[in-house]
Amino acid sequence: MTVLLRRAVPADARAAADVWLRSFAAAVPTVVRPRSDDEVRAHVRDVVIPLRETWVAEAEDGEVVGMMVLDGGLLSQLYLDPAHRGHGLGDRFVALAKERVPGGLTLWTFQVNGPAHRFYERHGFVAVERTDGRDNEEREPDVRYVWQPR
Repeated sequence: MTVLLRRAVPADARAAADVWLRSFAAAVPTVVRPRSDDEVRAHVRDVVIPLRETWVAEAEDGEVVGMMVLDGGLLSQLYLDPAHRGHGLGDRFVALAKERVPGGLTLWTFQVNGPAHRFYERHGFVAVERTDGRDNEEREPDVRYVWQPR
């Protein structure tokens, strides 16, 4: 299946938010979300897409199957529809992020998300900080990763 990475447009908001919701539930089912589904959808529609460099992965049939958000050097959200994991789509998003921000990237992921740790470490990110979660809205311990070009 061919998947196109492209900048998100306002019409992608609902589909991108739904990918976020499905991915979050699958990847970190033990993490309590502080926002309802409708609040997540409104945030993606009103804040993420209009104010951040947001990218979506669009399948041949037009379905949005992934999203990535860049905010300067912060890779703040990379979510894939669970059915589209393991096919190189995340690799493509990270390569795109490195192209867009060649000077280096940082990101946060939850400590309980071991697969994300392995994924980012495989892409050259290094864990530089662990927190108890008091500064994130989920109140979940997290890890800050940094990638610096060689």
